[in-house]
Amino acid sequence: MIEKLRAALGAHGVFVRGSLHFDDGDGPQLDDGLPARSVVLLGNIGGSIWRPFSLWRQLPENIGRRDPLDDWSKAIIRPVAAEFGATAYFPSDPPWQPFQRWTMKAEGLKASPLGILIHPRYGLWHGYRGALGFADLLTEEPAPTDDDHPCDRCADKPCLTSCPAGAVEPTGFDVQHCRSYLRSAQGQATCMATGCLARNACPVGATYRYPAEQLSFHMAALKL
Repeated sequence: MIEKLRAALGAHGVFVRGSLHFDDGDGPQLDDGLPARSVVLLGNIGGSIWRPFSLWRQLPENIGRRDPLDDWSKAIIRPVAAEFGATAYFPSDPPWQPFQRWTMKAEGLKASPLGILIHPRYGLWHGYRGALGFADLLTEEPAPTDDDHPCDRCADKPCLTSCPAGAVEPTGFDVQHCRSYLRSAQGQATCMATGCLARNACPVGATYRYPAEQLSFHMAALKL
């Protein structure tokens, strides 16, 4: 099943990011009201989705959409869910599912100082576009066993010193400081134009950094 899902989604730049099992009755609700026994997480690695999404966005019927990336994700994932008899879940839609908790369990990810879950290979350049719930237990890939935090191996920690707003600290991320800076003329000329400077400074997974157009798209979508 996992390999078939990879084949169905790969052309869209969507990857199977991990899977997890639930004890009977503990999983999220399926469309038929029963609890799921397995959930498969779906998402991007680096800029893998940018070209397929950009081409879809240029179609006449998609121009001017309010939430184009969420709409595209549903347009890609829902047909696959129907094909495989699964229930689709999305981070943007209620009932809200614990995507971060799922990903931490399925991939062993941990939070970075920016609050973004950091991947040991992809760094901060990855995301989750949805998940599929199944009534049956699927063959599960081995869960990561490395308890080492990528940030613990980073001696210089440039994310802590490159934020012009001073919003990134070892104790957490100051959202208000970040927003205030992004609203300023300086913020518009730096982070808003080229992406978060602290995120860009992280050396982990630097080769997976999003293309400039994708960075601009995500920054423009922020509700400041």
